Amino acid sequence: MYILGVSCYYHDSAAAILHDGVLIAASEEERFSRKKHDFGYPTQAIAFCLEQAGITAQDLDYVVFYEKPLLKFERILMTTLQTFPQSYPVFRESMVSWFNEKLWIKGELLTKLDIPNEKLLFVEHHLSHAASAFYCSPYEEAAVLTVDGVGEWTTTTIGKATAVWDKTPDGTPGTQTTNAIELFHEQKFPHSLGLLYSAFTAFLGFRVNNGEYKVMGMAPYGKPTRMDDVYKVFNMADDASFRLNMDYFTFHKSTSKTFGRKFTDLFGEPRVHDSTFYTPTTHPLKDHPQWDQKTAEKNQYYADIAASIQRVTEDAMLKMVAHAYEQTGLKNLCIAGGVALNSVANGRIMREGPFESVYIQPAAGDAGGALGAALYAYHVLLGKPRKFFMESAYWGKSYSHDEHKAAIEDYGYSYEYVDDINKVAEYMVDDMLEKRVIGLYQGRFEWGPRALGNRSIMADPRSAEMKGIVNERIKFREPFRPFAPVVLEDRAPEFWEDLDDHKKTYPYRFMLSVCRTKPGQGEKIQAVDHEGSGRIQTVRREWNPLYYRAIELFGEATGVPVLLNTSFNLRGEPIVTTPTNALNTFTQSDIDTLYMDGFVIRKSQNKNSAIKKPEITFAKD
Repeated sequence: MYILGVSCYYHDSAAAILHDGVLIAASEEERFSRKKHDFGYPTQAIAFCLEQAGITAQDLDYVVFYEKPLLKFERILMTTLQTFPQSYPVFRESMVSWFNEKLWIKGELLTKLDIPNEKLLFVEHHLSHAASAFYCSPYEEAAVLTVDGVGEWTTTTIGKATAVWDKTPDGTPGTQTTNAIELFHEQKFPHSLGLLYSAFTAFLGFRVNNGEYKVMGMAPYGKPTRMDDVYKVFNMADDASFRLNMDYFTFHKSTSKTFGRKFTDLFGEPRVHDSTFYTPTTHPLKDHPQWDQKTAEKNQYYADIAASIQRVTEDAMLKMVAHAYEQTGLKNLCIAGGVALNSVANGRIMREGPFESVYIQPAAGDAGGALGAALYAYHVLLGKPRKFFMESAYWGKSYSHDEHKAAIEDYGYSYEYVDDINKVAEYMVDDMLEKRVIGLYQGRFEWGPRALGNRSIMADPRSAEMKGIVNERIKFREPFRPFAPVVLEDRAPEFWEDLDDHKKTYPYRFMLSVCRTKPGQGEKIQAVDHEGSGRIQTVRREWNPLYYRAIELFGEATGVPVLLNTSFNLRGEPIVTTPTNALNTFTQSDIDTLYMDGFVIRKSQNKNSAIKKPEITFAKD
């Protein structure tokens, strides 16, 4: 049985395909279209999924959409009418958008895929989120928490899920229970933790639905001195229900603004987008090339606000988690929705929350809804037992030896081909020990927003200087932005706290949780230690042999089995997909060596070559 899941028309459109309940392929549309956070119909992602499965659309048993469009349309109508005439611009823009495409998604899917009506199913947005986490987890039962901006009406749910396992991950027969997801606690629009965080994202000078992770990165440089003011616009009860004071917000009635005058009266003038950011915390020696004391103090004010909204978000998530435990009494927790990508909050949930084990699926946001919709249909609507547990995120497309070779030759690069993982790993380590930055491109690209070793930029993490080199010369982004440490799973407890039980640390495998650096260890990994913490990725040999071996050899050479890892892309672009994408980024940045599925391309050996220079416009975040 083949089931295709689809998400689109909000942000991060995607497709995923199952064969008898087992994931075959999944991808965000942005990887193929090269439009960051592409929300359009996922034509290319669907085509990839069908190609990977070796079938046509007519071979599909079901196609499942990740939400119910008519319910969402009802919410937009109701909320704009309630705030009319102030909401007229929202009403006008929404009607144009909905009557042009969104309202007709059923017909579009039926027509473009050429399938009969009975093969098309719709699953509610937050059920798709819940299924995307639970049915990828190893649990037979778990509490479920979903938190995002908004689905149809819902912004937050708490519930529980149970499942039939055909066999458990260790090969033993599963317990015979009923496949079910029950969401018994619900919060509705406009009261939304995700939209609250997005309002502060806009206030702090970043783009909504794109810059929330920058707020999280800015927060450690500030102190949460404005939490009392945040609680003037956000109130949470003991039962984890909450309300926004809508006098401060305009996202429900404006097409361009998320907060109003009352908000700025409370928090001051918004930070200018793309303005230079440095503070006495980021540069205690006052050595920023543009240092100005007044600017630094002003930026510190914004860092304190970032720290405040981040702390309020974490505390709210912890209260939700506590309520989920009180209501279910279960030992396992699954989290999904866009707010589940807040890795600092996830770290606190894992350390301070009451659950023994936590699982978060790598594409926790709307893209993951495509996978969740397919899994919900297979397990709940069709009642099929489980066979699948997602331990790695390599579900994207791979390219052939000949495709790599043709792309390299088209660029005019000379290269060496090495068909030995150990030798390639040795080359990689030698480069990094010489302070060179490398690009690693291999196999199938990652599912979700994190680069996890198949489309990664890597470097020596030991000196603080390397953080500046990669931010400024490779990624062309703000210097305050942190980098992730990647570490061998069995060595991670040497450097970070609360990592002794690998069965309880699933989010670390997908770089979805921040943990605290152990005292004295931060000095050894200065480029990836972000104010005493790190959003780590743990790796096992069986998941990614070359990646693992490179870290292992680096550890043998230095005593530090840790590398700096960041996504293989330039600022404002999606992570690279094709060999040509990788070569574009390699050519336009100061990456020293590109390792591409056995091909080794060194800038130092190509200085006098007639290298093709593609025309690239660097997009701003």
